[in-house]
Amino acid sequence: MTPDRPDPFSLQRPGVADSPPGEAVAHFLAACAAGRLSAALEALNRRVPHRYTAIYRLEGGLLRNVALADKARQVRPEYLAEVPLATSFCQFVLKDGVFLTANSGGDDRLDGHPYQGVMVAYHGVPIPDGDDKVFGTLCHFDVAEQALSDAEFDNLQHIARVVRPFL
Repeated sequence: MTPDRPDPFSLQRPGVADSPPGEAVAHFLAACAAGRLSAALEALNRRVPHRYTAIYRLEGGLLRNVALADKARQVRPEYLAEVPLATSFCQFVLKDGVFLTANSGGDDRLDGHPYQGVMVAYHGVPIPDGDDKVFGTLCHFDVAEQALSDAEFDNLQHIARVVRPFL
């Protein structure tokens, strides 16, 4: 795209961050339909303060990273490529239907968890796979404390419900 013509799939446009979830979801789906899952995830990540936005696929006792957006634009760390379900925060998404923590260090639900206070912020929702099955999770996370607005949580939930055909 040229500087005077913004990317039509970008969610980072004037007023978009304050737009209803329908518009953000529509832009995300348009990018996915054009074969640009990574661009869609990066655009979603630009809407939140978290360093990472990711999609993980559940495969037995493992979560495998399908796509990752990193604000720092670093190569995906190996420890994020494949995560044991038993030590992930995604396990709570799969168990409870959602898991949100702005600061895991002070979250009593995580007492004794090996990554409490290490992966500090985590906001995740399940990606359904039909027939009451779960494909995996869509999540924002960071090693620093980060809040997630209600509007962006709504976006996360809406996108998780419609992204599966593009994975």
